[in-house]
Amino acid sequence: MDYFAGLDASLETVNICIVDQDGNVLVERKVDAEPDAIGTVLRSFGRPFKRVGLEAGPTSSWLHGELCAAGYPAICLECRHVKAGLSAMRNKTDRNDARGIAQLVRLGWCRQVFVKSGEAQRVRMLLVNREQLLNKLQDVENSVRGSLKVFGLRIGRVTKSSFEARVLELIEAAPSLLATTEPMLRVRQTLLEEFARLDRLAQQLARRDPICRRLMTVPGVGVVVALTYRTGIDAPERFARSRNVGAHFGLTPRRYSSGQTDYDGRISRCGDEMVRTALYQAANVLLHHGRWSALRAWAMRIAKRSSAKAAKVALARRLSVIMHRMWVDGTDFHWSAAKSSTVMAA
Repeated sequence: MDYFAGLDASLETVNICIVDQDGNVLVERKVDAEPDAIGTVLRSFGRPFKRVGLEAGPTSSWLHGELCAAGYPAICLECRHVKAGLSAMRNKTDRNDARGIAQLVRLGWCRQVFVKSGEAQRVRMLLVNREQLLNKLQDVENSVRGSLKVFGLRIGRVTKSSFEARVLELIEAAPSLLATTEPMLRVRQTLLEEFARLDRLAQQLARRDPICRRLMTVPGVGVVVALTYRTGIDAPERFARSRNVGAHFGLTPRRYSSGQTDYDGRISRCGDEMVRTALYQAANVLLHHGRWSALRAWAMRIAKRSSAKAAKVALARRLSVIMHRMWVDGTDFHWSAAKSSTVMAA
């Protein structure tokens, strides 16, 4: 007989439910959210499992890795599928969620989520922290600008290096403004230094990685876009066809077809938002700046018959496909239409 386990994990605790192939509940426990505690319950059951399922979440990749290392057939379940599967339950509790996950795993009514490697998670952490520092730096600068406007002091257009000098120039004759603005400038300087440190680290990682160097031969793709895309894909072989990558990152239109109604909607926006944003930014750069290429000409034709925004979305989707094919084939980007026709057709 086959046995299945469902785990509903929170930050502090994990509810475990074990069922047999007929759906009968055999074991229900609540333990600490630690791999050892979960392993103790699973080992005490004394019989092998066909699948051990847990919903994708903040700690799921860590628990998944530990359970797999311990020899359990653990899988991560897609959040939207789990939510849809549990929506018919009258009462939502952690215990009922564990039961529902166990039944979904038993029936196979769920989609398995790819768990990224530890290296990809570490690079993604670097990119997220870099972006957070950049956003906070912009927030501080905007706060200083807004505060000084009240007194008729306009900073104007300045660079990152000249921002502080311009602010001090404006407030040097007002000691009260100087006393309240200098702390913001010190915080800004600290943010700027730490952001520069993480930015240099990202550049070093990209230069050492042959995949990132190859992806950066695509116009509009820089260090951040290459690293973001690399960590988002992680294992290119998990996509049977390159054209599936665009849909995976939510860059394809939704489809609604029922009865006499049949139309395409906006893009789905599912999948990794960070990768989708990076691809859109790369498309924006490629469309408006840099050297002319067959890819840019293709996007310009879409912009003329539709809109610039639609062209950027289409170009972001095309970039995701091209970059995956380059990764798989080990080829660099070709600027001419004749050389790139094979890649673009993917």
